[in-house]
Amino acid sequence: MTAFIKHISYYLPEKILTNEDLIKEFPEWTVEKIASKVGVNRRHIAADNETAADMAVKAATKLFAEHDIDRQTIDFLLFCTQSPDYFLPTSAALIQDRLGLSAACGAIDYNLGCSGYVYGLSLAKGLIYGGIAKNVLLVTAETYSKHLHPKDKGNRTIFGDAASATLVSSEGFAEIGNFSLGTDGHGAENLIVKTGAIRQKPALNDIVYDENNNPKSSDFLFMDGGEIFNFTADAVPVLVEKVLNINQLKQEDIDLFVFHQANKYMMNYLRKLIDIEKDRFYIYLENVGNTVSSTIPIALYEARKEDKMKGNVLLAGFGVGYSWGGVILKVS
Repeated sequence: MTAFIKHISYYLPEKILTNEDLIKEFPEWTVEKIASKVGVNRRHIAADNETAADMAVKAATKLFAEHDIDRQTIDFLLFCTQSPDYFLPTSAALIQDRLGLSAACGAIDYNLGCSGYVYGLSLAKGLIYGGIAKNVLLVTAETYSKHLHPKDKGNRTIFGDAASATLVSSEGFAEIGNFSLGTDGHGAENLIVKTGAIRQKPALNDIVYDENNNPKSSDFLFMDGGEIFNFTADAVPVLVEKVLNINQLKQEDIDLFVFHQANKYMMNYLRKLIDIEKDRFYIYLENVGNTVSSTIPIALYEARKEDKMKGNVLLAGFGVGYSWGGVILKVS
């Protein structure tokens, strides 16, 4: 029994936020400063009435059309998001109905961020290996822009909204290898939206500003950049080593490394820390930004379009939770 990535597509919202747009709001910044620091020139932003489920439907519809997929062959839907439409029902149920998938199709949400795509591949592989499903539709969609305070210039330069759709099946272009997964919840408060759910449902309206006039509020996304950077620097090299070992490979056996596309500075730091050559390290940030759980599938789509998806490809996702995961794809 084997499991493969068969097809990938993705969707970007129509609205575009450029660096030129941002410096109109934050004149103390420059286009060059934003581009050099985070490596993003533009990012797509979901419309006010556009949700993660809306974008998921558009990404999946695009997948079906681009690859002539009979949607009635989909027998399981996995939906990764941290911005669901409702507490209940699951967004996956809404997506199943709107896509017209069979009522015999399983459908679940799971809540993960930047490691979400790798975790989704592990779940999809398990469903296929367990004989539970033959064709798994793995969808990631995130609207982090709706979690951000309007004056949060740091995070607004980094994050963009997007959705991806991947068909995982018993045949395809990339065989899914062995996984290394991990979690360390002690870092939960370093990347968090504290209010809105059951523990603290009402807004606290507790916004304060730091010495650089950056807002901090329980009602919006908070990210401690320094702590997230330290976690990443510690966890990702170990993750890469574990993924290589569990797949009985060495670093020189990897033809392409595709990491979560966090930001330019962090990615270049990791590349140098792990001693990966530039031509084996794929970056696709400039026109989409950090799209959370969709960064890796978008990068895979673009790398394949550029004919860079060959041989052994190592995926590594890491972030909110803390959570991390890696896997090898064997591309034919």
